[in-house]
Amino acid sequence: MEGLGWILTIIIGGLAGWIAEKVMKAEHGLLTNIVLGILGAVVLNAILFAVVDTTLGGVIGQLIVAVVGASLLIWAYRLVRGRV
Repeated sequence: MEGLGWILTIIIGGLAGWIAEKVMKAEHGLLTNIVLGILGAVVLNAILFAVVDTTLGGVIGQLIVAVVGASLLIWAYRLVRGRV
């Protein structure tokens, strides 16, 4: 999450992880939500940058990217574990 700062990155990551947790009907703790949100944002930002050479900007844009990315990570984890 470029340009947001550490504190805002942690807050957005936690919120995004929580939203993804509710959307995907999963059960995680706060730390897992933060990690999922931040990693989801990193992964989806990399994918967006590789495909369209840009990403969503601002806090709301990065929140959307983080939620979708975290949901993708939860889906991928379930796919590997065989529980889709």
